[in-house]
Amino acid sequence: MDLESEKNLSVGALMHQGLEQAARRLGGRVFVRAGDDGWTFAELDARANGFAGHLAASGVSAGDRVAVMMSNRVEFVTAVHGVAKLGAASVLLSPAWKAAEVDHALGLTAPVHAVADGAAVALLDGRVAGAVTDVDATRPAPVDEPPTPRRPLRDTDESVLVFSSGTTGLPKAVRHTHRSMGHAIGHWRDVLALCEDDRFQVATPPTHILGLLNLVTAASAGATVRLHARFDLEELLRRIQGDRITLEMAVAPIAIAMANLPNLEDYDLSSLRYIMWGATPVNATVARIVSERAGVRWLPAYGASEVPVISCNPVHRPDAWRLDSAGLPVPGVDVRVADLDSGRILEPGGTGEIQVRSPSAMAGYLPEEATAGAFADGWYRTGDVGWLEPDGWVHLTDRSKEMIKVNGFQVAPAEIETVLLGHPSVLDCAVFGLPDERAGELPVAAVQADPARPVSAEELQRLVADTLATYKQVRHVVFVDAVPRLPSGKALRRQLRDEWVPALAGGTAG
Repeated sequence: MDLESEKNLSVGALMHQGLEQAARRLGGRVFVRAGDDGWTFAELDARANGFAGHLAASGVSAGDRVAVMMSNRVEFVTAVHGVAKLGAASVLLSPAWKAAEVDHALGLTAPVHAVADGAAVALLDGRVAGAVTDVDATRPAPVDEPPTPRRPLRDTDESVLVFSSGTTGLPKAVRHTHRSMGHAIGHWRDVLALCEDDRFQVATPPTHILGLLNLVTAASAGATVRLHARFDLEELLRRIQGDRITLEMAVAPIAIAMANLPNLEDYDLSSLRYIMWGATPVNATVARIVSERAGVRWLPAYGASEVPVISCNPVHRPDAWRLDSAGLPVPGVDVRVADLDSGRILEPGGTGEIQVRSPSAMAGYLPEEATAGAFADGWYRTGDVGWLEPDGWVHLTDRSKEMIKVNGFQVAPAEIETVLLGHPSVLDCAVFGLPDERAGELPVAAVQADPARPVSAEELQRLVADTLATYKQVRHVVFVDAVPRLPSGKALRRQLRDEWVPALAGGTAG
């Protein structure tokens, strides 16, 4: 394939080809930085080829799934691209997960191999059918070409599986193909106006859809990425100043931390074209404080694990950017609003469920039976509530109907409820979100306890903390005589939230 053909590859191409093309086009330019180290496009593509060879020698082949559980590091980039080059799919497991969460994810996806670092190596050992590659102990030599897959690769093949929690069960695996990820990469590149001159940072976990999308889109666009092992606001600000970062990504807690940082004015952020705000609706007050103090504007956007890029403020029209809207639907993406009760499609101005039709939509869930309810006539049902202006501007009035968003992470009430119901003293329970200025929301559990078996709130909080990731921990436990439910059995979490949030926010409840 000649260079001109590579430049004109249509969206829907194989996900790893973005890095391959950048390696040929940009070769010795730095793609990823971490600390004082840097790796070029050519070097990382060669490392990905070597990693694909290591996997092939370990018995992985096209159509297989490989679990990837590691921190934000350059090996994640080479592992995901190496898996894709072989025709396999990466199953992205959060490094924050504990044994029960990992077992659930592995049971859904059945990977034949795993790639991990740190404590995740021991956690995965014996839990997957095949071996576990420790990226700190195994460093395959870079090679010019990847191994030949056992069959030609198709854009309909799975490329990655990420996890998205639902309100009625445990986390579901979201299946993306090369085609859907190819379209998502094209959409993200276009709405950010990402190009070879851009430099941005990734501090979000790479196993989250946004972290993954940022990395593969940067490769496709030829942009440079700085990786951070953990979030440290002042380190991010130092790097914006030192690296002359051109765009930044943020969720509400980061924005709030910036607004409250006493020495924010000490940092030169003039290189930034904008800060992209995602995961939650914009807090206009916080955004304005940061803009006034740092001289940088915000670019609100909206997406989901199932449809990574839905809408964004028009990047080439800064005069039109708005803090009260998630922007306009991405070209090629259709958005509509359906009545929450009847499902009837509403005219602009009507509030209901946001539904999306896009070529970047997932292929489906695992378990497979969860897929049917996720779509209505080919439109993905986001579960988010909002409305549209006549000219298409998207407004989100309520995040996912019952989902709890903690620091940008989705937390399923039913997952925490499952843990609590395993305690012998818990007869019934329901989990809802308490608004929090820094985290966005925090989980609260309403528990009906067995009078014959007293239990303390602290004991139940410890149970959740020992079982689930830190961001899923319960901030408050409130005891109720009974959990309100519909005749169908569905818990009335909104009723509980309306009843308890005022007392909890005011500090008058335990």
